[in-house]
Amino acid sequence: MFKQKAIHYPNLKTVLMIEAFLQKRKKISKNELMNKLPKKTMRQTLNIALEYLEASGKVFISKKGVEWTFEDNKKFEKALRKVAEDIF
Repeated sequence: MFKQKAIHYPNLKTVLMIEAFLQKRKKISKNELMNKLPKKTMRQTLNIALEYLEASGKVFISKKGVEWTFEDNKKFEKALRKVAEDIF
């Protein structure tokens, strides 16, 4: 699953911190993210956490930065269900 062999994997607290931070932003570069996180995080740990979040469909990582994509919105889910019912 992970592209690199890790010396230190992120713990749940770190992943949740990164996730909560990204939910509040539209798009942010990895360097800016490293500098603005509430607690210091090693680059390798951040990269592994971001890989996990991307694999779970919560973020999109591009050359321009990291963007939160997971929508936990009840209205959005209702609209998706309606569209799916109309199509099928």
